[in-house]
Amino acid sequence: MAEHIDKSRLNHDLRYRFDFLSKFIDFNQDDVVMLNTLAPIIFPHLPAMVETLYRKLYSFDVTKRYFHIRNDGFESFPINKEAGITLDFVQTEYRKDMFSVYFKRVLTQGEWNDSFLDYLSRVGQMHTPRGGSTSINVDYMYMNALFCYLEQLLVDVIWNTDSLDSRKKREGIQAISKFIWIQNDLLTMHYGSTWNKDTSCPSIPIVKLTKCLFR
Repeated sequence: MAEHIDKSRLNHDLRYRFDFLSKFIDFNQDDVVMLNTLAPIIFPHLPAMVETLYRKLYSFDVTKRYFHIRNDGFESFPINKEAGITLDFVQTEYRKDMFSVYFKRVLTQGEWNDSFLDYLSRVGQMHTPRGGSTSINVDYMYMNALFCYLEQLLVDVIWNTDSLDSRKKREGIQAISKFIWIQNDLLTMHYGSTWNKDTSCPSIPIVKLTKCLFR
């Protein structure tokens, strides 16, 4: 007999939605452990991967344009073009660091509890006006393409790691793929009209910059 799923609950209960998706794609604690195992393998490659991701974003005008828009938290940042300090440079460096922080948390998270699911949900939410910043409204197509490209980079790292045998490589690639699709779903729901939970995002801080580099 088919398991009953409350369709309306999928649209307002994040844990229920995640549990259903996890069952459907067979994502479980073994995948979480595999992501943790991949952390020390992927971390050394992360700076180069982030640079590659942002070079890709800068290679198309439709995605590059978002780095020329002055976002919330950057209103009073002083521009000094002679010193090479431009708005797009500063905002890009900030986002690179935030992406690194985000992905390190994904790889090191030992328990996908409600707090972590909320964190993944906010990754999608904060790129829409629902996240509390009217200056950020990134087209879902570009977010989807970015995560697809990220998956390719991660698979390449795993595939070329000699310390992993073929079974571990397969398990690692599967765990990464499942994570990407879970994150993609938690992106999608904020771009659609079916997600009915309160979409305010007060826990996303407004950026207060004191210097131009964040590393």
